[in-house]
Amino acid sequence: MLVDTHCHLEKNSYDSLEQVIQNMPGIMITAGTNRETNQEVLDLIQQQKNVYGVLGIHPEFVKEYQEEDIRWIEEHIQDSKIVGIGEIGLDYHYDEETKEEQKKLFERQILLAEKYHKTVVVHSRDAILDTYEIMMRHPNVRYVLHCYGSSLEMAKRFLSLPVLFGIGGVVTFKNGTKLKEVVKELDLAYLLLETDSPYLSPEPYRGKVNEPKNVDIIASKIAEIKGISKEEVIEITGQNAVCQFDLDISL
Repeated sequence: MLVDTHCHLEKNSYDSLEQVIQNMPGIMITAGTNRETNQEVLDLIQQQKNVYGVLGIHPEFVKEYQEEDIRWIEEHIQDSKIVGIGEIGLDYHYDEETKEEQKKLFERQILLAEKYHKTVVVHSRDAILDTYEIMMRHPNVRYVLHCYGSSLEMAKRFLSLPVLFGIGGVVTFKNGTKLKEVVKELDLAYLLLETDSPYLSPEPYRGKVNEPKNVDIIASKIAEIKGISKEEVIEITGQNAVCQFDLDISL
């Protein structure tokens, strides 16, 4: 089963969101990042049979979110087809001044996931050690390291947790050497497919608007790196997604 475990199916990102969804033959998990996109997630999963969602406040919005946004997430976290908390985490790339606020927001949302037994979808950019430290304080939560971009050594440290690694378009880039090493060395049981649409289009579409159907290209690249069939990659990563997110594919 082809599963794009991380995309952003927002109307303003595509010429025709309906067509983008129709183009994908498998399942999509769309991620919220703030009040507006969380509402879009909730609306879309009610309309589209093959779309599931996760709700969260991205670190980019640490200065903007309100208490009511957290309460709203808690109110809807057990809604049908909401399968996790995300996209949440730490991002020090542009703003290191909000480190402490980001850490508090990240951990607060992890506690929500812990309370309701939901998977956490983690964004970590230039913050991998702090991300690891916070996650280790909650070792029983299931995690997905979205768009994993750190080292193989660090990936092996994370394996002490119930964690899977989201592999996206970067694995097809010429400069994606580090991620290719991670894919080669980790067992397929730890990997998930994702696109992060509309961002990070894989080669040969780099620089263009990405969409979930391109997850097939990522599956092909992983198969090439590991010397196995694309069909095996799709089957096992699909099973991984169903288990990690408790996907009820009968809905």
